[in-house]
Amino acid sequence: MATHRKPKHHPLAGSTARTAATLALAGAATATALEGTGHAAPAPTPAQAKAQVARYYQQAEVATEQYNGVKERSDRARSVLAGLQDEAARKTERLNAARNALGSFAAAQYRGGSMPTSMRLLLSTSPDRFLENASLADRAGQGQAAAISRVRRELLDVQRVRTTAEARLAEIRREESALAAHKRTIDAKLDRARQLLSELPAEEATAIRTDSGTGVAKAADTAKASVATGSEAVGEVAGAVSGRAVPGRAGRAVAFAYSALGKPYEWGATGPSAFDCSGLTQAAWQAAGVSLPRTTYTQINAGRRVSRDRLAPGDLVFFYSGISHVGLYVGDGKMIHAPHPGAPVRVAPVDEMPFAGATRPA
Repeated sequence: MATHRKPKHHPLAGSTARTAATLALAGAATATALEGTGHAAPAPTPAQAKAQVARYYQQAEVATEQYNGVKERSDRARSVLAGLQDEAARKTERLNAARNALGSFAAAQYRGGSMPTSMRLLLSTSPDRFLENASLADRAGQGQAAAISRVRRELLDVQRVRTTAEARLAEIRREESALAAHKRTIDAKLDRARQLLSELPAEEATAIRTDSGTGVAKAADTAKASVATGSEAVGEVAGAVSGRAVPGRAGRAVAFAYSALGKPYEWGATGPSAFDCSGLTQAAWQAAGVSLPRTTYTQINAGRRVSRDRLAPGDLVFFYSGISHVGLYVGDGKMIHAPHPGAPVRVAPVDEMPFAGATRPA
């Protein structure tokens, strides 16, 4: 019996397989479409967009203050390096002078020869003169020893200074690497904020960028107009918002802050044409004759801490848990600060951001 049989044909098999495959593909396409629909985030509301942009700005400001701190250290290191380079040049000159003196001794010794003293005494036509010359040679030998000692000392000094300078240069290179990293972070956060704003209607984007209340803006305009008159009366200038005079150094710092109203925010800037937040407070108190550190997290330790209910005009007010923002208190619950890119120096309520502490520099 033949064992090779033609397999039975099932007319539904091919159709069923094709149908199943078609359904599978259709299901996959549907699932893909649904998946894409499910992951497409809806456009943010103005409030959501404002909150997200504020987060990007705040994160950029954290990186900005870190950048400011690193740059301050880098600038100090460069100043020290310049001093070390000058010192190394001076010590190298002294080393060369010592070497020249030692060379003179060596040349004199070569010209005098190396004949033993006893033989030169026997051959000398004038023993008395020879003994006199021998005494001078002994003193010259002592001078040569001193010259050698000086060369060694100057050489060690040059090596020490150069080693210190090399260490400082390595520190600067590390700081420059950190600066570049912080700059990339700042740029990335600001780019995200700009991208988000570009996706909003122009009117909403502008409102978020400026983000200033009508009452506060009006008070700021009044204060700025007072400063524009050139009045030297600090009390009048400071009273534009607070309604009372501010005496002494605090008054001069407050007056400076009012004079900066309307100037743009620029990260890393300390004036006179633009400021970041700590750059503004540093410049304001510098105008009052008080030197403040460069960053928010160092400024908070530069002075006496004060509680929120004891704030006085001129106090520094700090915000966020990482102490990443600072303003200058001007009274009546308001401050002058440099908010973020796109928002110029302005008057704002102290309670518009999470309060972290306050310091009185003077």
